[in-house]
Amino acid sequence: MSSLAPVDVSGRCGRAFTAASERFGIDALLVTSLNDIRWLTGFSGSTGVMVVRAGSSTLITDGRYVHQASEQLSNAGANVDVVLAKDSVDTLESISDAVRGSSKCGYDPNELTVRQLQQYSASITSELIGVDGVIQHLRRIKSVPEQQRISAASEIADRALAHVEPLLTSALTSDVTERDVRDELEMLMRRFGADGPSYETIVATGVNSALPHHRPTFALLREGQSVVIDVGALVDGYHSDMTRTYLLGDCDAELVRMHQLVKEAQALGVRAVKAGVIASEIDGACRDLFGQYGLGHEFSHGTGHGVGLQIHEMPWLRKNANEPLQVGEVVTVEPGLYRVGLGGVRIEDLVLVESTGCHVFTHSQKEHLCLRSPLTT
Repeated sequence: MSSLAPVDVSGRCGRAFTAASERFGIDALLVTSLNDIRWLTGFSGSTGVMVVRAGSSTLITDGRYVHQASEQLSNAGANVDVVLAKDSVDTLESISDAVRGSSKCGYDPNELTVRQLQQYSASITSELIGVDGVIQHLRRIKSVPEQQRISAASEIADRALAHVEPLLTSALTSDVTERDVRDELEMLMRRFGADGPSYETIVATGVNSALPHHRPTFALLREGQSVVIDVGALVDGYHSDMTRTYLLGDCDAELVRMHQLVKEAQALGVRAVKAGVIASEIDGACRDLFGQYGLGHEFSHGTGHGVGLQIHEMPWLRKNANEPLQVGEVVTVEPGLYRVGLGGVRIEDLVLVESTGCHVFTHSQKEHLCLRSPLTT
């Protein structure tokens, strides 16, 4: 991954402060989400709190990360002071120092527990103002270097899945479990350059495939079953996301029909993606097709979501999502049908929103309907 261009975070603190100030009238912004902090500064440690103000920002972290923070912020060109906090009391005092003189301090209520809010309220003299999702909205648009990382993660997942297909075929003549497939995928993604899996890899076979977020078990893959594989890789903090469904050998005609309908619905959804389209319209394009066949009730989740520093982030492609898509957003399109007692089918691509359509990051084939038993002599 050495060929990836660095992510330029310069100016992001200023953009975030301006957006929050203009909308909510705050003069300081408390940032507690590590994903938001990474987007603002490039800091990738596991502990940190930021205060962003006009012209200056402060990152407060503990002794494990002071050197790392100074190095990462220096490399990224971020204009942020790094402050060492020895413990939680020291952290609260440092936050209080950083916001001193402000009258209204913004915070994201989605990122705080009640206890944390109570602690900050007791320590900060400024009025605390909820500024819901300001930085998450800015994160929706991915820069070219961010797109490169997502693309690299997608390529790794594609490559790992291609290498695992023979294992699926071998399941027709030998014992292969859901966990075997998961473990092989995650090992291969690391071998091919990923920092790890993007999320808990889903491998669901037989009746388990009717559970959209099934966790792999020792269930054996068997002929006549569907196998849903939901897999993504993590590259330099950025995620990929993809699902393919395989039908093993000769399957029930209903599973074959479900697979064909999901494939058609997913293609409709991908074709509907472009800048300016209301997100709920993409969900509707997939959902309406299922409804025509009386199967709308078997599609039990939204059609997609944004992907970036988090595997699930803005924007959301679901009912009542009324915001238009924008150039540079990265979203999934992942309709599915799930029938308890029979199985499920989901097909998912990760796409980049463009002005006239979308660029598809994930390229694993969708045509592997029926893997056949290997020939024997």
